[in-house]
Amino acid sequence: MSQNVLESVDLLSDPRVVDAATADDSCVVSINPATGKPIAAVRLQKRADYDAAVERAVRIQKHWRRLPAPKRGEIVRRIGLALREHETALGELVTLEMGKIRPEGIGEVVECIDIADFAVGLSRQLYGLTMHSERPQHRMYEQWHPLGTIGIITAFNFP
Repeated sequence: MSQNVLESVDLLSDPRVVDAATADDSCVVSINPATGKPIAAVRLQKRADYDAAVERAVRIQKHWRRLPAPKRGEIVRRIGLALREHETALGELVTLEMGKIRPEGIGEVVECIDIADFAVGLSRQLYGLTMHSERPQHRMYEQWHPLGTIGIITAFNFP
């Protein structure tokens, strides 16, 4: 089943994903906790790869912040659509990697889709506060802008 899931979301065409049977010390092997068998392996990246990825993200963010929020929302909508197209396969991959039951694995993907849908709606609701000022003929207001490039390591490891 794991091979079919990997193929259905086209992970095997990524050169960073390797067959677990041929994995070496330069790889991290993902193990199915229910069976103890390897699912796939991912090649570890070097510091230069990390630096290049961050540099690219910073460069792209300068363009991203100039896009109107509804245009950014459209991009998020397309990400949500891609998740929908592969909902079952991605849910099965979560099931394999996390040892969850199938409905919970698919539920994780559905949650991501729901968040994308919510974010799309918010892209047209970036309201800022207006505040009174002590100064005559003066107005203050908030305006929201993308924060910038950040890195997040988040838990995704409960059965």
